[in-house]
Amino acid sequence: MLKILLLEDDTLFNETIEDFLEEEGFEVQSALDPYSALDFAYEHRFDLYLFDVNLPYESGFNLLQKLRESGDKTPTIFLTSREDKASMIEGFNVGADDYMRKPIDLDELLLRINAILRRQIRSDKIILGEYTLDCHAKRLYSDTQPLAITTKAIDLLLLLITAKGEVVRVEEISEHLWHVNEDVSMGAIRVYIATLKKYFPKNIENIRGVGYRFL
Repeated sequence: MLKILLLEDDTLFNETIEDFLEEEGFEVQSALDPYSALDFAYEHRFDLYLFDVNLPYESGFNLLQKLRESGDKTPTIFLTSREDKASMIEGFNVGADDYMRKPIDLDELLLRINAILRRQIRSDKIILGEYTLDCHAKRLYSDTQPLAITTKAIDLLLLLITAKGEVVRVEEISEHLWHVNEDVSMGAIRVYIATLKKYFPKNIENIRGVGYRFL
């Protein structure tokens, strides 16, 4: 499950976004002030930050700048009531990936989140518990040691992760992993699923007669 750190000092709006994103299948850690958010960011790994800009004590811009200076590259979307162009430029200059002006349309927010996460999955390393998935090299690592796992198994893992908890149908797996003219059996898919389950026994769920999903 993908994790989002939400920083918004308006309690009602914070709860509204948190409830919406949890209904969409995300795990959300909410914070009402930048100090709490900074503690969460240092203690846990998140897939995305959603930061308000106008906050008590310091701005969301300052918070993200601190995180970027510490080497944190987590994708970030700013949510702000500021309408001036200078603020938008400042937000991108400190390392934001997107910038939304309030009032926030939640459906649009979801589209932007999914777009950023898709780019992140295609272009970055993903931490999966004790393992690291290098999407470029298509290698799975335990600490710094590469594991003996085939490219097709990695492709299947990426397909399941990208679905964000949704079921990936067997037909989609076949189309994604094999060419049209290749003869694919259910047994072949089960072999790759069995390989992935060795490393992620609690994450891969078989939806009988339909497909698989990564939790």
